[in-house]
Amino acid sequence: MKGSRHFRVSALLSACVLSLIATAGWSQSLTWLGVLPDGMYSYASGVSADGAVVVGSVLTVLAEWRAFRWTASGGMQDLGDLGGGGSWASGVSADGSVVVGRAYNAAGQFRAFRWTALGGMQDLGTLGGSWSYAYDVSADGSVVVGWAWNAAGQVRAFRWTASGGMRDLGTLGGNGSLARGVSADGAVVVGWAENDAGFSRAFRWTASDGMEELGTLPGGGLSAASGVSADGSVVVGEAQNAAGQFRAFRWTASGGMQDLGTLGGDESAALGVSADGAVVVGVALNAAGQKRAFRWTASGGGMEDLNTTYASLLTNGSQLGRANAISPDGRYIVGEGRNAATGRNEAFLLDTSCTAHNGDVVRNGCVDDADLLQVLSAFGQTGINLGRVDVNCDWVVDDADLLIVLFNFGSGC
Repeated sequence: MKGSRHFRVSALLSACVLSLIATAGWSQSLTWLGVLPDGMYSYASGVSADGAVVVGSVLTVLAEWRAFRWTASGGMQDLGDLGGGGSWASGVSADGSVVVGRAYNAAGQFRAFRWTALGGMQDLGTLGGSWSYAYDVSADGSVVVGWAWNAAGQVRAFRWTASGGMRDLGTLGGNGSLARGVSADGAVVVGWAENDAGFSRAFRWTASDGMEELGTLPGGGLSAASGVSADGSVVVGEAQNAAGQFRAFRWTASGGMQDLGTLGGDESAALGVSADGAVVVGVALNAAGQKRAFRWTASGGGMEDLNTTYASLLTNGSQLGRANAISPDGRYIVGEGRNAATGRNEAFLLDTSCTAHNGDVVRNGCVDDADLLQVLSAFGQTGINLGRVDVNCDWVVDDADLLIVLFNFGSGC
């Protein structure tokens, strides 16, 4: 009788766990964005907060680049140029209404631009030279950062506003600098700059403190920042290690520069970060030396190959080669990959939502104390980007996640 009751309890527990896993992760999707009518290749470089707007660039059959803005309802829109026949989109505001990048003018010089539906493409000028390039824009679209030539022909990081125009952010003691990312409120700018020793180093700039060098990995020489969290406290990019290999990094004031590893190869680069700094995306080499899109989470066991995690969405041998940006909440990832259905490289939009699993939080093939500790440490946390500690993908770490870990405890060990 006791054995029968134990069987019934175990069966009920099994049914509950299977139900929790089966009903999660339902909204994951991969959308290939295609190309413009005369396009051959495309890549995505920015995504709005709700994933409804994606921006990037398309290479046409005439070998001309065109900036695009994509929506699910309207498809891919050519944003035009500044009279010179070519353009590239690099970033987009949180609501998708402002796009920034570079475009050729009639004189054949590429200039930083800011595009809106009502105003079209606006030339943001330079710092006295001929060329400029906008890389990123604040959440509300009012602050644009990038680089521009000054009158002496030096490349300098800039911060642009409608009221103040283009401001030279200086260097770390050398001659050149370049801004790649800006915080949500536009107050913190990151990128790379030459120091007085002639090394290009990642920097973090604020109006009050100026340009701060973030250093590099132990024994390395070069570094460059490419993204920053909403409040400016977390910076990501790439830096050399002692072997001279470039590695994706995540920097905080308290922890310094952390090497995020690779996918089995030698090198990696972090290209985007979520608003809270907990999720990082980019590109890394795998053991075969192939470039693959990655996602790294502080709570989810480190760096993962998006091709492995979302294999069920990749039909007929399609591949995700590079993750260029991520939405503030960590849900949407955009980049470029190989679309096997069309036989070309295309921009993609990946709606990750969540990936339900059996409780192997740290992804070592064994559900054990390490996984249990991770869930207990995060118990009570809520949000969409909790990583693998949200075992059943319901946006909260609670009894349901703990139940799955305990039911599968010892599995694979």
